[in-house]
Amino acid sequence: MRWESWSQFWDMGGYGLYVWGSMAVTALCMGLEVWLARQAQRQALALASTEAEEAS
Repeated sequence: MRWESWSQFWDMGGYGLYVWGSMAVTALCMGLEVWLARQAQRQALALASTEAEEAS
């Protein structure tokens, strides 16, 4: 597909809202997944550290 201007590129032949909305939702979900994984890792490390101190 060829676009003559940036506005045509963003419009995507009438499907721009769907295309860019899908891209935004996907990026949001991927960012949320990374954040949740980091939070879970921090909690697991804190729990392991607490259990190691209690065992000593």
